[in-house]
Amino acid sequence: MAVYTMHLPQWKRNEVAEIKRCSEEHEVVGLVDMYGIPASQVQQIRQNLRGVATVKMTRNTLIEHAMTEMGDKVEDLKGHLSGQSALIFTNENPFKLYKLLEQTKTKMAAKPGETAPEDIIVPKGPTSFKPGPIVGELQQVGIPAAIEGGKVKIRETKTVVKKGEVINKKMAEALVKLSIKPMDVGLILQAAYYKESIFTPDLLAIDEEQYYNNVVLAAQQAFNLSVNAAIPTPVTISTIISKAVREARSLGVEASIYEKDIADLIIGRAFREMLTVALAASESGYELDEATRKAAAAVSAAPAAVAEAPAAQAEEKEEEEEEEKEDEEGGMAGLGALFG
Repeated sequence: MAVYTMHLPQWKRNEVAEIKRCSEEHEVVGLVDMYGIPASQVQQIRQNLRGVATVKMTRNTLIEHAMTEMGDKVEDLKGHLSGQSALIFTNENPFKLYKLLEQTKTKMAAKPGETAPEDIIVPKGPTSFKPGPIVGELQQVGIPAAIEGGKVKIRETKTVVKKGEVINKKMAEALVKLSIKPMDVGLILQAAYYKESIFTPDLLAIDEEQYYNNVVLAAQQAFNLSVNAAIPTPVTISTIISKAVREARSLGVEASIYEKDIADLIIGRAFREMLTVALAASESGYELDEATRKAAAAVSAAPAAVAEAPAAQAEEKEEEEEEEKEDEEGGMAGLGALFG
């Protein structure tokens, strides 16, 4: 028996031993705040956590004794003990545990003296109350109530208690009558020990969607950097090669380098430019041969053909961008699979 608990009664030593045993059998040891949770709610929470996590309620002093005997980083949990703390054991990671505990919270009526967790807002609209003293009671706490159509009605939406303010008795009674339950009741994770580290709520309360979007954005930016800087990787090598081929083809056309893969493109561009010049000449009175006249007439009938070359280039650029997008999306597929 460790020296820390030798002086304790047997039942307390048994409690300490039980805490140590549970800690050794689970990946995560956490502290949760039980303050203000009704017994019925505690039982419901235990049922919701069955098979995933175990909640053990005991004295804070015994928790301190157990953690002192276990030593290492787990002893740092003692600094997070406060109020009506209880232990929670699970094999889930701390992030899943935090999310699970948040999901077990339910809304309950406010009690006098409690602090508003968020702005408490009374919406406008009719109530189920008939005319009577209720109108004055609501007005006394700043709720704009009036009688309309034989019923009590809230004339406008109003914030009656701001976040962080204390809820007084009259306000609490009014909110109960209006069936407004502003208090989140459930286990509040104070801290969790996992793999030699202590995790606190500020580290565990992450926006999963935003986190995912940030990772995706970082991956896309890394992909683009790799392609534009020509840094080959297994994911980007095909896109880099495709981009180099397109740029080489464009350079060959612009510089009129007669190579078998681009000769047709050069001739096609020259033909389009010739038609443009012929059209301009015919408009100035120059007589064209029959073949050129027909081609020029076709250009005249469809003015958009004059811009065929730049339009073709734009179309080709769009195709290139679409190919790059497809390659990039292919590179992102593996990343997306990680997030389901």
